[in-house]
Amino acid sequence: MLGKHKLKTKHRIMQTTYPLKIQAMRSLGKQPRFYVSFPLALAAAIGLEGGETVQWELLDRGELHLVRPVTPPPTTRRRVANNPS
Repeated sequence: MLGKHKLKTKHRIMQTTYPLKIQAMRSLGKQPRFYVSFPLALAAAIGLEGGETVQWELLDRGELHLVRPVTPPPTTRRRVANNPS
């Protein structure tokens, strides 16, 4: 589902969807390759680092999940307050 969903936190509004286009790389005599870019803001939010191994989990034709087989512990020391509003 693509949309302009936002998650409101105590201090700011965080974007929760990141629409993007699949890039196709075509080389002469080779099968096309498809690339998906990972938004920097989202990578920073979950602590994703370059070189990490990830895998796709196919749920159905309209939904994929990106899975991190090894998730490092958070590096931040400040916790976000859990505010139900």
